[in-house]
This record gives sequence, C-alpha cells and structure tokens, in this order.
Amino acid sequence: MKRLFDVVGFGALNVDKLYKVNKIAGPEEEGFIISCEETCGGSAANTIVGLARLGCRVGFIGKVAGDREGKMLIEDFCREGADTRGIVKVKTGRSGVVMGFVDQKGERALYVDSGVNDTIEFEEVNKKYAYETKILHLTSFVGEKSFETQKRLVENLPKNVKISLDPGELYARKGLKTLSPILTRSFVLMPNAKEIALLTGEKDYVAGAETLLKMGAKIVAVKLGSRGCYVTDGKEKHHIEAFKVQVVDTTGAGDAFCAGFLYGLINGKPLYECGKIGNFVASKCIMKMGARTGLPRIEELKLLL
Repeated sequence: MKRLFDVVGFGALNVDKLYKVNKIAGPEEEGFIISCEETCGGSAANTIVGLARLGCRVGFIGKVAGDREGKMLIEDFCREGADTRGIVKVKTGRSGVVMGFVDQKGERALYVDSGVNDTIEFEEVNKKYAYETKILHLTSFVGEKSFETQKRLVENLPKNVKISLDPGELYARKGLKTLSPILTRSFVLMPNAKEIALLTGEKDYVAGAETLLKMGAKIVAVKLGSRGCYVTDGKEKHHIEAFKVQVVDTTGAGDAFCAGFLYGLINGKPLYECGKIGNFVASKCIMKMGARTGLPRIEELKLLL
C-alpha cells in the first residue's frame, strides 16, 4: 500500500529571532547588533522544509499556540507544501521562540523559549497520521512530557515505519539508557561529533558510531561541520568531505544535512551518495542567513546528481 508521506517530522516548532552581532559576548562583555531578522525554525521542521523543496511528500507532528508566532509557523509550512494536519493548535499559551546570536564568522549562540512545544500529550497525537509515512523523523524537546510522547509513539508504530533520529545536544545528554527505546528502533541516527561523544562516552566518533550500530541502528551519519560527515552501516564506512563555500550563518546546517541524507535514503541512493547529498544541502544552507533561506530546490540538486 502506498503511504501518504515520505517523511513526517516530530519535534519542536520555533520562530527564530536571529541577531547578527559583532561577537558572541561572554560574561561581563558587551557586543552590538549589526542586523536582525525573524524566520521560522525548529530542527525537525527545518529538515521537513528541506525535504519539501527537494520534492518529497512531507508532514509534521507538533504543537503551536494561537498567537502570531503560531500562525507564522503554520503559514510557512503551507507555503513550502508541507502537510500541517498533524500539528496540534491550542488557544492558550505561547508558541516556541529561539533567540539566536550569530557572529561574523557564522558561529552562533541560541536561547530557547519552548512554550507549548513541551506540552504535547500522547492522546493529542494523530497516530494514523504517523502511520502514513515511510520515515518518522524525530528531534529533541526541552521538556520531558513531549519526549515521553515521542517514546510512546515509537513503541506503537508499525514495523514498516522507519525511525530517523537527530538527537541534538539535549537528547545526547540523556545518555544511551534513557534514549534506548528510540535508539533500538531507529533506522538512521544523525548526531554531530559532540553529540555522539556525549551520547556514547566515546571521544572517537567512529567508535561512537559502532556503539550505536550495536544498539540496533542500521545507519549512523555523523555530522562533522567543515570536515564533512562520516557515514556507516557497519559494512560500509565513508568519510565524505564538505563542500567549500563562504559561510554566512551555520544555523540549521545540521538540519539541512538531515534533509539531504534522508532524500538520498528515500530515493534508494548508495550510502556514500546519501552523505554527499547531505553535505551539499548543508553547504547551500550556510551560505544564507537563517535555517531555511538557503535550502536548495530539487533543480539545484539535480545539477549535482
């Protein structure tokens, strides 16, 4: 039976308020704002938009309030062609916001105001919606309630729905035992080098990837920033160099990589090519300010393939 979606995301929905600054100020230091802009974000949401631009059928599970930010988030998804029927809309509370400060080298510091993101109850989630996808892509929440909802949903998913997890630092700090209900069911894990060390206790990301494969993951893709990525399924092992581009803002680079990598998996590409596509989409992202502005369309990707 043909399923409705290629990928459904399940994670926090945030409006990113990004400030370009002369430097990331430390304690007792001052800096100044060069420019600012407001864009839609959230890790899984950015990945879903990236996949939508590459022609994939996508949906989302999340939660917003009835405020200006909530309307912004829904409208942006609709413009990108993402299905929003899995998003819970409540009248009270506030939608998620991230305050981001980006220096002139593209490095950043983020402060998260979770809002209703951390209040998702299992009973609110449309289970049939989640069953209608090839891949369910999970990213982190700050609070425990929505994390517990993710775990319960994973436990109740049909076996033919594959799990993709981008843990982020928040979930990596939980450790293997706490994350094991999701890790053992995951088809693909996509941490960065710092996250894999936090999660597994292995300083060497190659050894960390092996640990995650032993837990049940079929594929591990480690995001290495300017060094590209390392991908393995236990049989194949590839270090794939990054594309050399002018960095404007690294916000959303990891999310963009996930979009490219999942696109490759959905379309049956070899593991090496999945990593290369991930690097390409990430390279386009970091050439523009914000997590979504630079995400490429399928026409640009076809020039690479």
